Amino acid sequence: MTRPRATPATPEADTTGDRATPGDGTTPALIPPGELRRLLSARLGGAARAWLDQALDEAAAHPGTHGPISVWELRLAEAGRRCGPAHADAARVLILHAAHADADALTRVYFQGTADERRAVLHALPHLVPGRPDALPLVEDALRTNDTRLVAAALGPYAARHLDAHAWRHAVLKCLFTGVALDQVSDLARRARGDGELARMLGDYAAERTAAGRPVPADLHRVLALTESAPSAPAAPPR
Repeated sequence: MTRPRATPATPEADTTGDRATPGDGTTPALIPPGELRRLLSARLGGAARAWLDQALDEAAAHPGTHGPISVWELRLAEAGRRCGPAHADAARVLILHAAHADADALTRVYFQGTADERRAVLHALPHLVPGRPDALPLVEDALRTNDTRLVAAALGPYAARHLDAHAWRHAVLKCLFTGVALDQVSDLARRARGDGELARMLGDYAAERTAAGRPVPADLHRVLALTESAPSAPAAPPR
């Protein structure tokens, strides 16, 4: 396949990344809850840390649904104000984990919550329902939005495990189209390896942009190289 020449791409959408809520460059989906709590506690001031400890205790003491809205759901809404925007995702993920939110609770919070709360739900999926595809509709909904932070959060370890090949390929293309860095896509190298259909889609997309005189995202060539790689064949036994 002839590769179009890469030129620096200008993002076509808000490219604010779904960066580290603990403040260290990682997403909450990639950090075990115990470690996430330790990292977050070390970065919060005294009042915010006390609020978080109380919120987690409440969630653990009253998990599930109690009345029209559970106390831990109210704490999700407060997290940004109490812990600050930089740490709100991590705080919300910890509250969801402490409440043992199942797929039904996660779905309710996602569809009734703000974009920030939806993002936290997506980050919490690998911690709460890792082996179950029940929450896949939440990932699919996020991938239909134009909110780049939701798209990035949707493509964490849960999506890497459960999205089918067709949906995952289109998610990769959506990242390229909207300017979401492919570093945000969990397990990218494994899923892209040897994927000829993804290579075809990438080539078509690059050709369209080149024909229109538009820049080709640099990330495209990185993924294209991954699709051309394949596991090494075992050596033939000696004769």
